[in-house]
Amino acid sequence: MKSVEQLYRERPVNRFGRVSTLLMLGLVAFAWTSGVFDFGALFTERAQGNFTRFLTELRPYPLQGNAWDWGVAGEWLDEQLSGKVGAAILATLAFSIAAIVLAALMGLAISLFASRNLSSPEPFLPRPRAPTPTLRRCWDAVVWLSRGWLIFARAIPEYVWAFVLLIVLGPSAWPGVLALALHNAGILGRLFAEVTENSDPRTSRALRALGASRFQIATTAIWPQSMNRFLLFFFYRWETCVREATVLGLLGFAGLGYYILEAKAALYWDRIALWTLIGSLLIVAGDLLSAWARRLVR
Repeated sequence: MKSVEQLYRERPVNRFGRVSTLLMLGLVAFAWTSGVFDFGALFTERAQGNFTRFLTELRPYPLQGNAWDWGVAGEWLDEQLSGKVGAAILATLAFSIAAIVLAALMGLAISLFASRNLSSPEPFLPRPRAPTPTLRRCWDAVVWLSRGWLIFARAIPEYVWAFVLLIVLGPSAWPGVLALALHNAGILGRLFAEVTENSDPRTSRALRALGASRFQIATTAIWPQSMNRFLLFFFYRWETCVREATVLGLLGFAGLGYYILEAKAALYWDRIALWTLIGSLLIVAGDLLSAWARRLVR
């Protein structure tokens, strides 16, 4: 029996992996030793003073320089959440939900054409008839055009989509919603297509042998067994939509981002911290809802 040392010496060597690792380490070493980063700037007296002042200004304004009082903190919180800001929180939530629902519907529809196992001349047949070259090229074109659109949609950042749609549609919530929907449709469509291609083909083959259409196979065989992963990706991208909906608010769309920009202009760090915390809590709530929905599906 060979020893561990002997097995280690006789193991297959991946020269490409080794060279790639060495190049990566070299690039990291160059980045840190190029002189661009000045570590001393992190520990100057001015930086420490700014950090201390920043921590002080994170406290609610009425409590800055005073002892902590839960009653005063509660009154400040109630004041911040009342009126337009409370409506902005709901608007951000509605903004993100509308965007992710549209993205999921578009992504799911396009994934049917972007999946190679569905977009083929004779999908899931055990002994398919040899397709004509023209038919095979047509189905290949469907796959590549669908995947090309998905790449195009997700390659353009949400902010660029938002600027373009703002020019076309004018100032409203729709440019932001559609910008998030288009970008995330490109991501979800690709993920849904990959899940579809990696699904268990046995049920799909049985349905196809009985004469089921591609859409019937997708809705009765592939989607039910893949729903858990679909929900995982759906809620993950929804968390991103909550964050990006806040950021798009900086462009003037109704939402938390608008008030974060307003507070930033006035250097109200306590309000900025509050709005950021609320956005994080929305994401935590979405993660809990995601876990519950996937557990229910299982």
